[in-house]
Amino acid sequence: MATTYSISDLAREFDLTTRAIRFYEDMGLLEPERSGPGGRNRVYSQRDRTRLKLTLRAKRLGLSLTEAKDVIDMYDSPRDTGPQLQKFLLVLAEHRHQLEAQMAELEANLDEVKLHEKEARNLLAKQASAHAQVTNPGKTAKATKATKATKATKATKATKAAT
Repeated sequence: MATTYSISDLAREFDLTTRAIRFYEDMGLLEPERSGPGGRNRVYSQRDRTRLKLTLRAKRLGLSLTEAKDVIDMYDSPRDTGPQLQKFLLVLAEHRHQLEAQMAELEANLDEVKLHEKEARNLLAKQASAHAQVTNPGKTAKATKATKATKATKATKATKAAT
């Protein structure tokens, strides 16, 4: 007897809600058999499980559900895989171009964020410096004089050493 799955089995296995699985069924990606009174119980086959797995893989690749359905439906057709593979390559190429465009946009945004971060850090440094001069004007002046004196001493020593 063929292996079958309940909606709860698939939801648990693929970490999905039963609502998501019913949505995929509404989109025509899954076609469970019905059993029980009035056909209330869904019985999923191995084929449905595989189609669900392929649907989730297509989603991870960024394909729309319509694109995923088109690609998955190709595998239910006769076994001439040439046209199927050509279609799949077209879908993947189109998706790759979209991802590359998004990547370029993200990189431009990231460069802009880095620029704004640098500008903000520079402004903070200027504010901190100005604040230090306002709150401790003598201390800042003394520190500046000490730095100049140290530089002058080093220059004098360098001059003496050179002669």
